Amino acid sequence: MPDVFNSYRTEIIYTAFLLIVLLVIRAIIVITVKKIGKKSGTTEARANLIGRYATVTIFLIGLLIEAFILGADTNDITLVFSSVFAVIGIALFAIWSILSNVTSGVIMFFSFPYKVGDKIKIHDKDYPVEAIIEDIRAFQLILREDNGDLVTYPNNLILQKAVTLMEKDALDDSSIL
Repeated sequence: MPDVFNSYRTEIIYTAFLLIVLLVIRAIIVITVKKIGKKSGTTEARANLIGRYATVTIFLIGLLIEAFILGADTNDITLVFSSVFAVIGIALFAIWSILSNVTSGVIMFFSFPYKVGDKIKIHDKDYPVEAIIEDIRAFQLILREDNGDLVTYPNNLILQKAVTLMEKDALDDSSIL
């Protein structure tokens, strides 16, 4: 056992250092996202979702760096990543609308001017919607119309349509029960 530690001492030290750095970076990003979420009045669940996206990204970057620490050849890593990204690219092309909604959800977290409880009007020529935002999720907005109908509106469409704020904080707590 001591021979294994001695022969891989520098790799173990670099790996420990990488792990500590990535955990610190993750903590900073998660705390910053939660502060931005509180400041903009979004729900904690949305902030946690963005934090999970950041964690996955940091994990993937850590795997790439760890491969270099363990002595993988650049050509081998390039081959693996190009193959993986080719498969992912084909898969994402097949589900581009889902990816578009997730990306729109991330954009909405940082710059969406409306929050849960606001009454909005979506100017869509085919199906105009006037409703109260009940929830903002990763894929869609949950809207409640005046007649009680529940409407789910995809995040990517809400960023493409003109939206008017009809009333700030229009959500009546008694209507939830």
